[in-house]
Amino acid sequence: MSLRRRTLAPKPALKSSSIGKSSDYDDVSCEECGSGHSAAKLVLCDNCDRGYHLFCLRPILVSVPRGSWFCPSCSKNKKPKSFPLVQTKIIDFFRIQRSLQDTQSSSQDNRKKRKRASSLVMSKKKRKLLPFCPSEDPSRRLEQMASLATALTATNTEFSNELTYIPGMAPKSANRAPLEQGGMQVLSKEDTDTLNLCKSMMERGEWPPLMVVFDPQEGFTVEADKCIRDWTIITEYVGDVDYLRNRENDDGDSMMTLLSTSDPSRTLVICPDKRSNIARFINGINNHTPEGKKKQNLKCVRFDVNGESRVLLVANRDISKGERLYYDYNGSEHEYPTEHFV
Repeated sequence: MSLRRRTLAPKPALKSSSIGKSSDYDDVSCEECGSGHSAAKLVLCDNCDRGYHLFCLRPILVSVPRGSWFCPSCSKNKKPKSFPLVQTKIIDFFRIQRSLQDTQSSSQDNRKKRKRASSLVMSKKKRKLLPFCPSEDPSRRLEQMASLATALTATNTEFSNELTYIPGMAPKSANRAPLEQGGMQVLSKEDTDTLNLCKSMMERGEWPPLMVVFDPQEGFTVEADKCIRDWTIITEYVGDVDYLRNRENDDGDSMMTLLSTSDPSRTLVICPDKRSNIARFINGINNHTPEGKKKQNLKCVRFDVNGESRVLLVANRDISKGERLYYDYNGSEHEYPTEHFV
């Protein structure tokens, strides 16, 4: 990565400490920290030509963005426009099969099933995954979905709740869990049924009790809108599936390993920048500090589901209402730099 050169932007009067006499801007310094170190991590605003370290921005950038980029002072979209809180628009946006009012009776039936299932959890040595428990108030569920629609619209992301296989990328036949280097945990039939229950609930408009909020420091982030129990399925991590070799220079900030094979050319990643769900906005921890590690309340687990690799985000402890959701991007791989995470 090299210093982004801006040649078409206007040249306002800048401090001599930030811009030197060289037309190549060799002496650019960061407007946040004042340092000119880590020049390869500096990006220049297309409007004012001021420089910022990628890791000094809030939210941070993982790489120099493609196309035009505007600093926080020049950006006109500091706060995203809220998605209309209109039931028909939200139903169409998420392609929900039934109206939200019609889900009340099915919600009660599902709660009874969950209560019966949860009574068996603690009696077994092996813990079972739990389905999420939607908010009972349909109007509150509408607000939760509208918050996600706001984030997806602001980031030009199409909603999808499944892995997508696009022509020219990795085909579905490439996603074979047995190819995982070192093997992969097989999701039991009971847990697979729980995952399918979560999927079917969402298709009816019964969503996890989560709210997407915009934070000036972290960008879009996700909060629990009611208490969530340990081992509850939060969501599946979805997006376009591609070979890692095709994405090594990608500037996407949320790629997730889907399949890690002994042959690097067959390793797969999930790319949620064009199509995704709420997982796109759940943030990672700074796993270099004790404070960062304490934030973690989700774990990211890859499972063999009927021979296909799938990635689930699961609560790893009880989560209180209003608590923000965080997980460790790195898992056991420790390859992603998180030292600048908030």
